[in-house]
Amino acid sequence: MTSARPYATLLAKGEDRKQRILEVAQRLVTRNGWRNTTLSQIAKEAGVSAAGLLHHFESKEQLLHAVVDARDADDDAHADRSGDLLEEIARAGERAERAPELVGTYSVLLVENLMPDAPLHDRLLARQQAAIQIVTSLIRRGQESGRYRNDFDAATKAVQIVSLVNGLEITWLLDQSVPLREALREYANSLAKEFAPDTPS
Repeated sequence: MTSARPYATLLAKGEDRKQRILEVAQRLVTRNGWRNTTLSQIAKEAGVSAAGLLHHFESKEQLLHAVVDARDADDDAHADRSGDLLEEIARAGERAERAPELVGTYSVLLVENLMPDAPLHDRLLARQQAAIQIVTSLIRRGQESGRYRNDFDAATKAVQIVSLVNGLEITWLLDQSVPLREALREYANSLAKEFAPDTPS
């Protein structure tokens, strides 16, 4: 008589399979775009049946949301949203080295969901707006404390910063010889000089 496998073991194997599906989805979406990536392609490359994939992700849209969830979880684990803005910008390039698939997949999804009727448009728009709001708040905090000049609009500068970081990531995806970490460090240094209050002569 064989004993049943422990429930915890079954759960662990299920989570491993789910993670493998997610990693394959990230890779295929980065390579082919979400429109040209099918659930059957993901299932085949992940080594699971179509039914096995649907057990974890009921639809392609749900799987795409899970991909964005993975990017959010990585940001939550490594970003300090209440810390020093310029230090966070300087460290942003670490994400590309730590999780290049997350950077690639997110950038592709961002570009492919620009139209209002795209499946992830609303979520990615809200995410972008939230990022801009976080940066705006950090700039205003620096202005109120006297660390930053207060003669520029924080919200406008936040849009510029978020857009430039996103743009640098896309440039790096196109050409990974681009020194992303160094470029972001230099950008943070240039912002430090730009934000510095004028000192009395």
